[in-house]
Amino acid sequence: MDINELRSIVTVVSFATFLGIVWWAYGVRKNRQRFEEAAQLPFADIEAEMAERGLASRNEQRKTS
Repeated sequence: MDINELRSIVTVVSFATFLGIVWWAYGVRKNRQRFEEAAQLPFADIEAEMAERGLASRNEQRKTS
């Protein structure tokens, strides 16, 4: 086995791993809600901090306007 065969094997394994990650992230429907909730976590922290300080969130300001 020379270095070029090893490079080919590593390339194929890396591509298969990439495809597996893409399938896991986008293909499995049960993960979709969990990922959507995780995507909103930074905004939830901001909302909680603003509530502690007694400030209205942007959503609340829009509702009252």
